[in-house]
Amino acid sequence: MVKKDKLLVLDVGNTNITLGVFKGKKLLQNFRLTTGSSRTSDEYGMFISQLLQLKGFDPGEIESVIIASVNPNVMHSLTNSFRKYFHLKPIVVGPGIRTGMKVATINPKELGADRIVDAVAAYELYGGPVIVIDYGTATTYDLVSPDGTFMGGVISPGIRTSAASLWQGTAKLPDIEIKKPANVMGRETITSMQSGVVYGYIGQTEYIIRKLKEESGYKEVKVVATGGLGSIIAAETPLIDIYDPMLTLKGLQILHEKQKDR
Repeated sequence: MVKKDKLLVLDVGNTNITLGVFKGKKLLQNFRLTTGSSRTSDEYGMFISQLLQLKGFDPGEIESVIIASVNPNVMHSLTNSFRKYFHLKPIVVGPGIRTGMKVATINPKELGADRIVDAVAAYELYGGPVIVIDYGTATTYDLVSPDGTFMGGVISPGIRTSAASLWQGTAKLPDIEIKKPANVMGRETITSMQSGVVYGYIGQTEYIIRKLKEESGYKEVKVVATGGLGSIIAAETPLIDIYDPMLTLKGLQILHEKQKDR
């Protein structure tokens, strides 16, 4: 008989769904699939079951599922896929879920699930005060106080989103690979675009970090970054202390633990 002792966590973004399998606090495996708004519950169920099997897991090992989503269009099919294929009702991060974190924004209900998951993870794993940056389709910069209160933050276009606006909105600029060129001053179109995107984002990151520190009055603030392209920025600025690519998945595992006491 298969032992049900695994947690499946899902971070549903606008572009990709990132999945992680945990046993206790240990992340055993992670993988991705594209966020398809037209997929049915059967398609999601089959995709996820097959991905688990390809990674060496029996779908029957999954004891519980928790989801954080910024894409409501896929949630009906996605949650139903777990009811049909895994016989589980997933926990969905949203209003009413226990986070252990106070939210000091004007309208806490409008706070995105990904932002609260990242904030909880950064505070629980690295302490406060902390600025957590998530480089996704949008880039978010959020501040958590020393006592674990979510104070607020900044939302800006993501790195890839900004780059795509260049080649989609202009007739002659090409699609480019996002990487740091050797010099700020480009000598042809592609490196000039790469320079504008990458060095421009480094500048944005450093300015916002400094302003958040200044406005909060916190002199010593740890800065934690996550998100796929965040590794490029984190490697280029001393203002980012920690780059943790699995921060959101770890946050979902932490939130799942908090629900057990309900």
